[in-house]
Amino acid sequence: MTGGPHSTRTTCPYCGVGCGVKAMPDGDGGAAIAGDEAHPANFGRLCSKGSALGETLSLEGRLLHPMMRGDDGVLGRVSWDAALDRVAEGFFRAIAEHGPDSVAFYLSGQLLTEDYYAPNKLMKGFIGSANVDTNSRLCMASSVAGHRRAFGADIVPGAYEDLDEADLLVLVGSNAAWCHPILYQRMQTARERGALIVNVDVRRTATSEGADIDLTIAPGSDAALFSGLLVHLADHGLIDRAFVDERTSGFEAALAQARLIAPNIAAVAAATACAPETIAHVFDLWARSARVVTLYSQGVNQSAQGTDKVNAILNCHLATGRIGLPGAGPFSLTGQPNAMGGREVGGLANQLAAHMAFDTASIDRVRRFWNAPAMATREGLKAVDLFDAVADGRIKALWVMGTNPAVSMPRADAVRAALQRLDLLVVSDNLIATDTTQSGAHVLLPAAAWGEKDGTVTNSERRISRQRAFLPLPGEVRPDWWAVAQVARRLGHGEAFAWRGPADIFREHAALSAFENDGTRDFDIGGLAAIDDAAYDALEPVQWPVRSGQPGGTARLFGDGGRFFHADGKARFVPVAAPALAAATDAAFPLILVTGRIRDQWHTMTRTGKSARLGSHLPEPFLDVHPIDALRLGLSERGFARVESAHGGATLRVRITAQQEPGLVFAPIHWSGQTSVGGRIGAAVQGFADPVSGQPEMKATPVAVHPVSFVTQGFALTRALPRLERCGFLAHATVKGGTLTTFASDASHDALLAMLAPLFGGAAPTMDYSDPARGLRRLAWLDGERIEALLFLGPGGTAPDWNAAAAAFATGEIAPAARALLLSGKPVDGIADSGPTICACFGIGRGAIEAAIAGGCGTVAAIGAALKAGTNCGSCVPELKKLIAQAGGAAEGTPARVAADAA
Repeated sequence: MTGGPHSTRTTCPYCGVGCGVKAMPDGDGGAAIAGDEAHPANFGRLCSKGSALGETLSLEGRLLHPMMRGDDGVLGRVSWDAALDRVAEGFFRAIAEHGPDSVAFYLSGQLLTEDYYAPNKLMKGFIGSANVDTNSRLCMASSVAGHRRAFGADIVPGAYEDLDEADLLVLVGSNAAWCHPILYQRMQTARERGALIVNVDVRRTATSEGADIDLTIAPGSDAALFSGLLVHLADHGLIDRAFVDERTSGFEAALAQARLIAPNIAAVAAATACAPETIAHVFDLWARSARVVTLYSQGVNQSAQGTDKVNAILNCHLATGRIGLPGAGPFSLTGQPNAMGGREVGGLANQLAAHMAFDTASIDRVRRFWNAPAMATREGLKAVDLFDAVADGRIKALWVMGTNPAVSMPRADAVRAALQRLDLLVVSDNLIATDTTQSGAHVLLPAAAWGEKDGTVTNSERRISRQRAFLPLPGEVRPDWWAVAQVARRLGHGEAFAWRGPADIFREHAALSAFENDGTRDFDIGGLAAIDDAAYDALEPVQWPVRSGQPGGTARLFGDGGRFFHADGKARFVPVAAPALAAATDAAFPLILVTGRIRDQWHTMTRTGKSARLGSHLPEPFLDVHPIDALRLGLSERGFARVESAHGGATLRVRITAQQEPGLVFAPIHWSGQTSVGGRIGAAVQGFADPVSGQPEMKATPVAVHPVSFVTQGFALTRALPRLERCGFLAHATVKGGTLTTFASDASHDALLAMLAPLFGGAAPTMDYSDPARGLRRLAWLDGERIEALLFLGPGGTAPDWNAAAAAFATGEIAPAARALLLSGKPVDGIADSGPTICACFGIGRGAIEAAIAGGCGTVAAIGAALKAGTNCGSCVPELKKLIAQAGGAAEGTPARVAADAA
C-alpha cells in the first residue's frame, strides 16, 4: 500500500517501538524517508536512526550472490541451486549420522514474522529438533519468562496510549531517551501535563535528564527494590484485596519471600545503596498514584536473575490491580523490531508456534495442523547453551540468519572460534563481510534487506504492522523464507513449504493461532486468517489478539475482569530469589562492566554504520569511568584503557564522567572486527544465564581495567576504507565524503604511511608537513583541487582533533589559496567546523549549536527555532541542555529533580 502518489508505507527496522515510515524511492536505488503521520506508534515522528534510513540503502558491501567455500578455503560465487544443494546435503548428512539435535538455526529479531515462521516449521515439525533460537534470547527472554509465570502467556497487557494517561511513569533499566526516543518523547509530553517520571538504573544516562527522580541503584538490586515496594504496599493497607482474592493466586507466599529480602525501607536502602528517604518517597509516589506504568528493558532482562526481576515488578502491579487499565500496567520495552513477532511463531527454543509450549496437547495440536512427520517433543538449546554445543561438537551444522553472534554473543571470542569448528556453517545476511561471515562460513546466502523485504512485524504493544518493499531485489538476493522453503523441498518436504509469497505464510500462521483455540490461548489472530493478497498488502496496523469477529484487535488485556491464561484463569504471584550477582568482583577483577547501546547506532552497525549523520556523534568505542576510579587506575581523559575479564578483553577510548558510578564502567556493544581493532566488548562479557529464561547476564561482568599507552595517535580521512595493521586501537566511522579512521599504534610514522600507500597506488602525498620535535606529521593527497585523503599523526599522549579536517574533506575540493590551512588542524577559511554531530536528525554539529547559544539562544526551544535541533525525536535534548548550562544558561522545562544519590 502506498502512502501517497510516490511513497510506500512501511515500518522502521530498528527498535521495538515499531514506527511507521513513508519511503519515497528516488529511482536510483535510494529513497527519501519520512515518518508516517497515520501510524499509531509514532504519528510521524522518527528518531535519529529512522530519519537516516535513506542513507543506509546503498549496495556497497552487500552480499548479492550466493557464495560457497571451495576445497581451497576460498569463498566463490555459485548458483542458488549449488548453494541450496550444499545446505540440504550438509543438514541431511548431519541428521543421518548424528541425529536431528546435531543441527540448529540461530535467528534474529530483524527477521520478518513470515521469514521467522519458515525455519521454525522446518526444524520443529519436519527435522524433529527444537534447536531454533534467536538473538532475542539476549534481549527479551526474561520478560517472556516473567510474563508466562505471572500471566500464563507471553503477553504485554498495555498499550502506548497508557503513557499518555499515566500519573507516574517508572523506568527501570531503560535508557529510553537513546534506545526508545519516540516513546521517551511521549513520556516527556506526559510530564509536561503533570505526570512524574522516576528513572531507576545503575548509572546516570540521558534518560536521567528528563526524570523527576533519578534513582541510581546498586547492580542487581532491582528485585530488592520491588520486593520492598510490595512489603510497603502490604504494610500500608494498599493491597487491592478484591482483585488479589478473585483474580490471582500465591500472594501470601510471594509477600513472605519479599519480607525476607526487603522487610523495611532501611533494608531496601542498604540493598540498593540509595538514601532511605528517597526510597520512601518513591514508594509513596507509587502507592498513591492510581495510574502508574512501570516500563522495563535490558537493565532488567539482561541479568542472571532477570526473570525474578520481572516478576518482582509484576507482583506489585498484581497486588494493586493496576494492570490492563488506561494509564496503569507493567510494560516491557522491546529491543528489536520483531522480537515479539519471532516469539509468536516459536522463535525461542523453549516455545512452539503461536505461543504454545512443549506440553503434550500443544505438541499434538501443532503436529496435526502442520501434518508434521517428525514433531519435536522437547525444548531445544537456548542461545548460550547452543553455542556451547557448537564448541563441544554436539552441533554439526548451523544456519545463522540476520544476526552477528561472533560480535553480539557473550564470550564472543569463544563463539567465533566455535563457529570455525562446524562441519557446515550457513549464513544468510545482507553484507558479505561481517565477523560471522568471516568465521569460517561454508555457504553465504544473499538475504533481502529493509526496503526489499515484504511481510509483517509486531511491536512492543502487540501491534502488527506491514513492512513493505519499495525497492527491487538486487542481484540474486532472495527472501529468507524462500531459501528455507527451497531447502525444505530438497529434504523431501516441499508440499508443506509450497508458499507462493509472504501472504500465504501469514495466513497459515494466523490459522494456526486460532486452531483449536477457544480463548484459552493468548495469541490469536484468526480474524486475519482468511484475508486475500490484496487485503494483506493493505493491512493496517492492528493489535492482537485479533480473534474471529474482532477485526479491530485489542488494545489492552486483563482489565475489566478479563481472565488470565493459566488454566484456572488467575494470575500468579511469584516468590523471587534474593538478589545476587552471577559473579562477584575480586582482587583480580575489581570492577563491574555494564554494556549497552548508544544513541545513533544499532546492534553491530551493519546498517547504521553506513550513515555519515550517525557516524560522527560517537565515532569510537569507549569506556565510561568515574573520576575516582580514573584517578586510582591512572586513566586520563581521551586516553586508552584495556578492559579484561576472565573471558577476553577490549581496548577502548577513555571518557571520564561523573555520570558513571564508582566501581562500574560502561562500554557500548556496537563495534565489531569490521569497524574496529579491539572494540568488540562482547569478548569480555561473561556467559552466565538466567536459569529460567536462559538470558545471559550482560550488565554485570567482573573486569579489570588498565591504562594503555601508544607511541602514535592519529586519524585518516579517506574516500575508500583503509586497512591499517599493527594498531592497538582503531575505529572506522562513516563521515560525509568517505571514512574517518582514528587509531593508536606503536608503529612508526613511516610504517603507518606505508600501510595507507595502496589506497593511492603508491603515489606520494601532495602535501607533507613534519615537526619531529613535537612528534607531528600531517599529509594530504590531492587530485587537482579535490581532497583524496588526509592523514594526521601525533604523539601517543594526544588525540588529534579531526573535526576541522573532516569539514574540509566533506567539501571535496579546496582552493589553492586555502591549502596552507588544510594541515593546520584549524578551520579552513569559508568552511565551518561543525564539530561532532549533536542532532543527528538534522545533522547539526556542536559548533553550530554553541554559536547559536552565544548568539542568544538560551533555551532548547530557541535552539530548535533557530536550527531545528531537538525538534524531531528529541534524543539530543539532554545534550542541548548541557551545552546551554556550560555556557551559563538555564534550559527550560527542567523542574528540580529530587536528589537520589547513593547514601
